[in-house]
Amino acid sequence: MSQRSSSASSSEAPSTGSPPSPRAQRIRPSAPPRLLVATRSRHKLGELRELLHLHRADLVDLDDVGIVDEVEETGPTFASNAALKARFYARRSGLPTLADDSGLEVDALGGGPGVRTRRYAGEQATDADNNAKLLAALAGLPPERRGARYRCVLALAVPDRAGPRGGLPVTLARGTFAGRIGTEPRGSNGFGYDPIFEPAEEPPGGATVGEWPAERKQAVSHRARAARRMAPLLAREGF
Repeated sequence: MSQRSSSASSSEAPSTGSPPSPRAQRIRPSAPPRLLVATRSRHKLGELRELLHLHRADLVDLDDVGIVDEVEETGPTFASNAALKARFYARRSGLPTLADDSGLEVDALGGGPGVRTRRYAGEQATDADNNAKLLAALAGLPPERRGARYRCVLALAVPDRAGPRGGLPVTLARGTFAGRIGTEPRGSNGFGYDPIFEPAEEPPGGATVGEWPAERKQAVSHRARAARRMAPLLAREGF
């Protein structure tokens, strides 16, 4: 009887087997840091993901984090509007936020349409409406007076930072894509003013961005150039 009791007691004793292997003791890698892109466009999110080449970041958009608020873009420049959006959504989300503002500047229009690029022909204007209005405004002008450029400004705001006066500081990166406005729409690629925008490397009457393949535009566009300048700044932030 005493032997059976001893045997039962032994079977309930803690195991004294080998300690867990180093493989079992490994700590699971932490989730990649999230970077909010201030857009609801999956196209723009995918484009920036490809252009920035961030290996340690999870890029998400406003819908991914459940933000329904919209910020009114009241700034007079692309830089001020990009900064406004970056600050607004960084505070709303608590996440580092990347925002952009971009558009077209035409020399003959004194830099217009500028910040009104998307609304040039009206609040509900289509791309075709905007293109038609711009072509009418430049009718009869020779190529040397049709100079234009796309501009993009990317702004990064990190919510736990404070500037010297208590505001949320932003880091900016800029890109420019120079060219001229053609005399008629050509090509179905791209969007916006691409069918009437002739890059500077093309001769007058040459191919528009609407006729370029997407990968050619992406290599030299204003957003691509701004992204190349922003990428190392984001890498230093740990993205």
